[in-house]
Amino acid sequence: MSENSRPKGAPRFPEGPAPDPSGGRFERRIRSFTPRRSRVTTAQGDALRRLWPKWGFDIDGQRVLDLAELFGTEAPVVLEIGFGMGEATAQMAAADPGTCILAVDVHTPGQGNLLNLADRAGLTNVRVANGDAVILLREMLAPESLDGARVYFPDPWPKARHHKRRLIQPDFLTLLAPRLKPGAVLHCATDWEPYAEHMLEVLTAHPDFENTQEDGGYAPRPDFRPLTRFEGQGLRKGHVVHDLLFRRAAAPSGA
Repeated sequence: MSENSRPKGAPRFPEGPAPDPSGGRFERRIRSFTPRRSRVTTAQGDALRRLWPKWGFDIDGQRVLDLAELFGTEAPVVLEIGFGMGEATAQMAAADPGTCILAVDVHTPGQGNLLNLADRAGLTNVRVANGDAVILLREMLAPESLDGARVYFPDPWPKARHHKRRLIQPDFLTLLAPRLKPGAVLHCATDWEPYAEHMLEVLTAHPDFENTQEDGGYAPRPDFRPLTRFEGQGLRKGHVVHDLLFRRAAAPSGA
């Protein structure tokens, strides 16, 4: 259906990501994200129409996912929360085809862009989830189903009154830990110094996670994490990027 022939008010991608995938079925709470509405390019829109039914799904909270069925393989699965435009995600998927990436975001152009990048590169180890990662973790992922988790450059919510919106908080870590296999690593990165300090503090204090660094501090950027466009912009502004790699403890307290 062309843009000119689409009825007024009809969804642009009727088989694509839903504006409200959970349909308000879950409690209202402070969220760490705000949906962003921006222009979807022709290539992104084409990818959404062709590939969303195959490689995408809405986080509706109505079922527990069988990740082996979702990816068509028993390969390890890493959860990535907030992938932006998907360039780094596609690079990591191409560099490690034996690892599956479950990529979560709410930005429609980014979802289309990642699908397009995966399709052009012939990648089969990426799936795109639309909606709230908290609902995904709590309602749709089985215990010890994840081999890792990545949170790269989340919104730092710099104003003090907005700090409660930050994703990396004790409650979120308690929710995430039981979904990770023992020894699985949560990898966070940020170029916002106060948020890096906050992450290090809450991760160090949480009983379900152990710092992989013997000195208890930040980690060097691993080779597998590409330099993103967003990160490059921050570096040009003089920002310092911090990586944090914390391992899930053997017996999470929230299990």
